[in-house]
Amino acid sequence: MIEVSELLRTMSKRLKLSLIAGRGGVQRLIREIDLHRPGLALAGFLELFPENRIQLIGNTETLYLSRRRKPVSKRLIDTLCSYNLPCIIVTNSNIPAPELIAACDAKQLPLIVSRLNTTELMFHLSNYLTDRFAPTDTLHGTLVDVYGTGILFTGRAGIGKSEIALDLVERGHRLVADDVVVVSRKSPGLLLGTGPEMLRHLIEIRGVGVIDVRQMFGVRAVRLQKRIETVIELADWNDSEDYERLGLIEKTREYLGIGIPLIQLPIYPGKNITVIVEAVALTHHMKVYGFNAAKELAARQAATMRQKKAIAEYLRWDRE
Repeated sequence: MIEVSELLRTMSKRLKLSLIAGRGGVQRLIREIDLHRPGLALAGFLELFPENRIQLIGNTETLYLSRRRKPVSKRLIDTLCSYNLPCIIVTNSNIPAPELIAACDAKQLPLIVSRLNTTELMFHLSNYLTDRFAPTDTLHGTLVDVYGTGILFTGRAGIGKSEIALDLVERGHRLVADDVVVVSRKSPGLLLGTGPEMLRHLIEIRGVGVIDVRQMFGVRAVRLQKRIETVIELADWNDSEDYERLGLIEKTREYLGIGIPLIQLPIYPGKNITVIVEAVALTHHMKVYGFNAAKELAARQAATMRQKKAIAEYLRWDRE
């Protein structure tokens, strides 16, 4: 939930908003992402009326009210304003009817005018509300943009996540967040990661201290946010563990209801993790374009077996 005052404070310039009535109600809460145009409500049909949504009054609603007799339009407006609405936004720079201004002042209901047309306002306002209402979580890990693929490193404290990130940055890749990663579900299937403002662009290297990546490597070495597309779980090498060899079994890890491809990567001293991570990123790109090396190998094996079977069958009946 957010207050109408926050919407006005953060989006007035972009959405060209002006508060003209109901100033005492800017603490009202916006509880839903969806927007609503109250055409049927102004016509008197109020069943299933979504009163928790921002109400948009465009050209159609404005023209409809202007053509009603004043007693009728006043009654319709009073009925609309009697609900516990978060606010009303009039689009297209339309001048609200005096009855609407009076009703909003009486109910302390914020009445806002936007210079944008209704379609444009709905697009930008919906994006803003989707972003503000997105479910979020905080993870312990490191997020790096490798060849355009957002890779989230997880694993026990001290296993080397930050060191790997620093090595990747030195090789030209981009740090998003270290130690603390704030993830949010912006849309179905899309998980976005960023770092808290306090720790932005910083990496902690044990034994060295804190490094400011932006100051050391420049702005090309950092980015504010990135879609998380692969999770690499770092673990100490265990001789008794049966690690995946071909990559045919695709594992996932779920964050905020979204399954992200998971790679469990065992490490030991001397292993070049950075090059492996780059290979993981490029493999992800190839899969996006429809090529899967593991499935290609399986297809080759199947084709070879079919060929050998065909040759054996032919020789079986060859009597010459």
